[in-house]
Amino acid sequence: MNQNITIPFPSPAANDKVAFQRRELGDILTLYGRMVAAGEWRDYGISMLKDVAVFSIFRRAAEHPIYRIEKRPKLAAKQQTYAVIGMDGRILKRGADLKQVLRVLEKKLIRAVD
Repeated sequence: MNQNITIPFPSPAANDKVAFQRRELGDILTLYGRMVAAGEWRDYGISMLKDVAVFSIFRRAAEHPIYRIEKRPKLAAKQQTYAVIGMDGRILKRGADLKQVLRVLEKKLIRAVD
């Protein structure tokens, strides 16, 4: 009656998905909050896939994203980990430091005051 039953758990490799760390997400959401307050952005979406984590930024919910912030750890040695991609698919900024990469979007917030 004393049987040792092993419970199979899925291996971590089977469920590996790329995700943003808490600090990274905090940096992104700080910028997102400022842009929402300025009336530039209205919605976002997060996708965690096998090779890439994507934070998509929308002007309206029913549109295509105007910007995508991507994290691709496999490209860390070649093309850097983080990238900001525009609506047309152009890479606006790429780098190893997320805060440096996000500065390309902060420039959109700076405007002349009348």
